[in-house]
Amino acid sequence: MSKIRFSNDEISRLSRNKYVSNVSEKAITYTNEFKIHFIAECSKGKTSRVIFEEAGFDINTLGIRRIECAGTRWRKAFKDNGI
Repeated sequence: MSKIRFSNDEISRLSRNKYVSNVSEKAITYTNEFKIHFIAECSKGKTSRVIFEEAGFDINTLGIRRIECAGTRWRKAFKDNGI
């Protein structure tokens, strides 16, 4: 879990993103649609950072470590279980 805590303003902005199903001070739950989109874009050679930016996320708000960890988790889950 990230040590970054989101402010109320950041929570509000993140919750308006169509790829976020839930957000709290400590955590974000992304939609399955975004996870599938992420895997598809990775297979085209895009980096985690680029995929998140193109999906409308502010990299400075999320933090690059959170983005990289999410990408690693989703790629492993896809490799182990498929979609």
